[in-house]
Parts: sequence; C-alpha cells; structure tokens
Amino acid sequence: MKKISKLTGQLLMLIIALVLVNLLSERFSWRFDFTEGRIYTLSDATKDILKSLDEPVTITAYFTKGSQPEIEKVRKDFLDMLTEYANLSDGLLNFEFVNPNKDEQGEQEAMQAGIQPLMLNVREKDQVKQQRVFLGAKLAMGDRQELIPVIQPGAAMEYALSSAIKKLAVIDKPKVGFVQGHGEPGLNAMVQANEQLSVLYATEAVNLSQIENPLNSYETLVIVAPTDSFPDNELLQLDQFLQQGGNLLIAHNHVEADLQSMQGSLNKSNLSSWLAQKGLMLDNNFVVDASAGTVGVRQQSGFMTFTRQIPFHFWPQITKFEDSPATKGLNQVVLQFASSIQFRGDTSAVFMPLVKTSEKSGTIAAPTFINLNKEWTNADFPLEGQTIAALLRGVNGNQQASIVLFSDGDFAVNGEGQQMQQLPADNVSLFVNAVDFLSDDTGLIDLRTKEITSRPLEALEVGQRNLLKWLNFLLPILLVLIFGLIRFQYRRNQRIKRMEVGHV
Repeated sequence: MKKISKLTGQLLMLIIALVLVNLLSERFSWRFDFTEGRIYTLSDATKDILKSLDEPVTITAYFTKGSQPEIEKVRKDFLDMLTEYANLSDGLLNFEFVNPNKDEQGEQEAMQAGIQPLMLNVREKDQVKQQRVFLGAKLAMGDRQELIPVIQPGAAMEYALSSAIKKLAVIDKPKVGFVQGHGEPGLNAMVQANEQLSVLYATEAVNLSQIENPLNSYETLVIVAPTDSFPDNELLQLDQFLQQGGNLLIAHNHVEADLQSMQGSLNKSNLSSWLAQKGLMLDNNFVVDASAGTVGVRQQSGFMTFTRQIPFHFWPQITKFEDSPATKGLNQVVLQFASSIQFRGDTSAVFMPLVKTSEKSGTIAAPTFINLNKEWTNADFPLEGQTIAALLRGVNGNQQASIVLFSDGDFAVNGEGQQMQQLPADNVSLFVNAVDFLSDDTGLIDLRTKEITSRPLEALEVGQRNLLKWLNFLLPILLVLIFGLIRFQYRRNQRIKRMEVGHV
C-alpha cells in the first residue's frame, strides 16, 4: 500500500512539474540554434528595430489552418518568431492569427487586406486536389500599412518581417539618387535592387543637367552602366559632391560585348578617365575565370536541336569574398564582362578590394573576338585574385568621401519588358549592401544576407560530393548496426551471467 501511495505521489509531482513547465513556456521561450549562420537566432538588426519603435505595430497573419505539414511548419515558425518579436518590443508589437478558410467571408476579408491565396496541390485519400492556401501577413502602424504577401520559411522570414517593420517606422527616409542622362538604365529596370533599397531609402532619378537642389541632399549617388560621356560641368558636380563628403557607387562597363557579332570592345564613355584621375584604373581587358557562370549553346545532332549549358569564362563566378560589410554573408555572385581594377593614386586614400576572382583566372586584352567554341586550358588562367570591385575612401581630399566601383555595370540590372530577368539573390544583395555601406546605415546588411543559404553540391569537387553522398547514405545504417551489435553483446553477456552457478 505504501508503495502505491509513493508511486501516486511521484506521479502527481511529475504532472505538477509538467504543468509548471508548460505555463512557463507560454511566458518565456528558449531556442538553441546550432545551424550554420544561426539562422533561427534573431539578429542585432532586428533587436535594434524593435527597441527603437515609438508606435504600436499590429500584425495580422492570414494562415490556412490544417493544411499540408509544410504549411503548418511555416505557420508554427512564424508564430514562434512573432512571439519573440513581441517579447522584445516592450509591448509595442501585437499580433493575431486568422484562418481565412473557415468560411467565404474570411477569404474575402483576407483578399481585401491584400493577401491573395495560393493554389496548391493537396493529396487526400489517394486523390490530388487543389486547395486555396493563405500564408501572408498585414502590418499596420498608425494609418500606414505594409504587406508580406507570402511568408517564406527560414531566415527569409526574419528579413521580410523586420524590413516591413522598418519600412513602416521610417517616415523621413534618406535619399539615394540614381544618375540618369548618359544611357543608364532607369529605376524600373532595377526592380529587385530598388525594392530592397526602398525599405530604408527614398530612391529617385537625378539628371545632373537639370538638377535644381544641391547634390548634398543625397546620402549616396549611384551611376549604373552609362554608355555616353559626361559633360565637363557634370563631372565637376560629382567632384564637388565628393569634396563635400558625398559617396558614389559606380557600376561601369569599361569593356562591352556584342553577343550577336561576338565582338568585345572598349566603352567610349569618359567615366573611365575621370575615375583614373582618382587613381582608380580600369584596365583595357576582359577578366576570365576558371570558375564561371554558364550559357546555353544550341547544338545540332542529326535531326535533333538541343541547348547545352557550357561554362562561359567571361562571366567570373565569385564564391570567396573579402572581409567587408558589403560582402558579408554572400555565397555566390556572377559578374559579366568585367575588367581588372588597380589603384595608382594618392597614398593618403584607402583602397580596399571587395570582390576578387579565383586563384585560376586571367585577362584578355580588348578589343577581342569571343569564341564560344574555344578549348580552354589551365594555361588560360595564369593569374589569381584579380580585383573586379573595390572601395576607395578619402577621395578629393575628404576622408569621409568614398567610391565603390564595380567593373560590371549590369550585375544588378533586371532589364525591361521582354528582356527583364530575375537576378541571383546575391547579386542584388551585393549591390544593396554596397549602398548601405556607403550610406552609413548598415543595420539590415547582416539580416539581408542571412537568408542566402544555398550550399549546392555542384560547387564541391567530385571527391567531396561523393564522400558526402556516401556518408549521408551509409552513416545511418552504420549507426543502427553499431547499436544492434552493442545490444546483442549486452544481452549475450546477460544470458551468460544468468547461466553462472549461484546467480539469483
């Protein structure tokens, strides 16, 4: 009877302990994050954004409940993240979850809020049917609203949420001007970069020949892929902007390629010679790299025509970056038809390479013919670490003035109309990070690149890929076998022990 009472008491204590743990877990939350880059740990940028709030933020999450396991996981992750945000906001962030699929009125309310449903294939009882799924959120601060149309899983979730809150909180945004009038693409041709920049900045076109207000109203001026020369008076305006401590981001095609005629030539813009006056020398060459992006080449085999992807060594693929806030967290950037950059200027200025080619790279003098059928060998890549993007700080005698120079003008340009293309995320992040770095507002740099987590096996050597694949396949089996052998030996020893004389 005493044993039963003791067991009952222990069971009661266990139940009470579990109830207390559940109550504490609702009030306090802990998360142990062992992932690379700690993608489930809130960044310092997010904490700063939440602590700087001076108005309440209300978040309404529209999530379809009881859907596929993947959707439920995203819903739970978003709920956990909102709970952490609310705990850090000192009561200024409130949220609620709404299931729009409960009735037709709920779906209409979600769509009126700006959240459109996704059509997903759902398997039920050996049948596949389409289901309308909502997984978005609306944020409100005062009379201002911001939408997250689709909640992406992983670290992208934190970036979307924090940047949306920041966008609501910042009213008087600093200005970033995109210089126009010399053949540069407009802001509508840089959709991805402009969308990310608009979180922190007011971006606008600047025509130097028509500008009425002083350039010093801009945090940074951006010059992207000019094809025509700059009049002397406009170059003088840029000089004066630098002398006053302004910053320039210049993405310039010193060399150009016509893929119709396969001819590579020099750009006739006088921007290169203006940069040379600052000590930033763009060499008359095309940089080539053994690590390269690919192009599709049409080939004929009998009656069949197909497209084959081949490495295009005029497009360096960068996977190692210099230590800088502008490049931190990036994995892979592809620059097209870049030329090497050297510094031959005032030693009081600070020159810092930002992007370099691999240890197997080379240069080809411009002009040149671009031969897609060329058989490349190691002899074509005798150089290493050619600088193709750099920072120069201390320009025109002002130690605060900086220039970030990319020798590819198009790496962050989407194009327009039928020519518009989706760019690699890291290309866009590199461009936007550089603007943040120059504008001295780097709060979201770490957070923006935190979402770039691609680790393709193709980037590894063949031996490393095979080792990882076999480890992934054999290691679980090996662990099961080891456990089985240990258990077998233990039970065998127990049987032998029970068979010994005097064993009770």
